[in-house]
Amino acid sequence: MVDVVLAPARPLEVGTDVPGRVWLRQGGSAATTARWLARLGVRTTLVCAVGRDSEGRALTSAIRGEGVRLRATRVADERTGRIGVLVAPGGERSFVADRAAADRLAPADLSAGTFAVDLLHLPAYSLLGEPLGLAGRRAIELARAAGALVSLDLSSVGPLLADGRHVALQLIRDAAPDVIFATTVEAEAIVGRRGIAAIGDLAPLAVVKRGRAGATVFAVSGDARIAFDVATTPLEAADTTGAGDAFDAGFLAAWLATEPAARHRPATLHRSVVEAHRTAARQLATAPNELGL
Repeated sequence: MVDVVLAPARPLEVGTDVPGRVWLRQGGSAATTARWLARLGVRTTLVCAVGRDSEGRALTSAIRGEGVRLRATRVADERTGRIGVLVAPGGERSFVADRAAADRLAPADLSAGTFAVDLLHLPAYSLLGEPLGLAGRRAIELARAAGALVSLDLSSVGPLLADGRHVALQLIRDAAPDVIFATTVEAEAIVGRRGIAAIGDLAPLAVVKRGRAGATVFAVSGDARIAFDVATTPLEAADTTGAGDAFDAGFLAAWLATEPAARHRPATLHRSVVEAHRTAARQLATAPNELGL
């Protein structure tokens, strides 16, 4: 996806101009996670769809330049997807999604060999709509057949709950992820009144991202269920776009580097959250690169 980032220097005023910055840059939740995984030394492949246009060429070139292997379907009759990102003073974001070609990835575009991996990571967007949602479910089938783990980021409350909480919960249960990532808002939205600890019922390992407050981990370790908070150093950021995706990458890189038998131990999970925070901090500290069109 192309991120069109609008960062006003002061609150918007209806009917007139305010100063600020506008960037065009590489976006997309899956692509940002893949980029950081590659930067952390993890052999990574991004499966996606783009249009046959200058934006699609620029995005595929940029992601390959990060060391990510690419399996990109180029859609002839649809342009590359775009996300309008409005960054409020203080760093919080609002989005306008024009997904276009990104939603045109289909099951027929997937090759079984691509999914002979240790782990398949999906943003929840990849399970929504058709044909993309069908492709996401097929990707899980292929990965499971190859013995891979599956991680799922709930990504955004609006699209996930568009058809109601019951449908969203069934979607997650059908995916049967080994790891779930969610923000506090996403976790509260998906579990309703039960409290965020209930997100631990949806996967053997759930990580709730709390922004400046760190993270909370819910996990099954042996016969026990464990839950604990990990405090991290609060960071100031003018733009938090991509920090959650970078967090996922940092956590997965550290977690997968651990022997399977030790992955649900509290020490491993604590260390993985710390690495996740460090990677998110690097994302926040990285000056945005303009996408070369």
